[in-house]
Amino acid sequence: MEKNPLPKWMTLGADGVSVKLSKPATINSIARDTITLREPRVCDIRAAQKLAKSDDDERELLLFASLAEVSTADLESLPYRDYQRVQEAYFRLIQWDDDPKP
Repeated sequence: MEKNPLPKWMTLGADGVSVKLSKPATINSIARDTITLREPRVCDIRAAQKLAKSDDDERELLLFASLAEVSTADLESLPYRDYQRVQEAYFRLIQWDDDPKP
């Protein structure tokens, strides 16, 4: 049995994670029911830190928008429940994998 099973609304892949939204949202001017975050690179983290300086919430928003290739306004318009899903998916994406690699 898996230690931390994924929620039904999350799909974790080799290069990213998809989040099923609780209801469709307008993202990049298109109604969508999922958001996909790619795996972050060091340059993504550095860019968000540079732009947001000491504002942790803004830094997170900028990083997530970059990884999902959406605007920060699109993320801010999500219901808070869906934004929490994005947060959880991001942290699942970057967590250490305890399984040995083949």
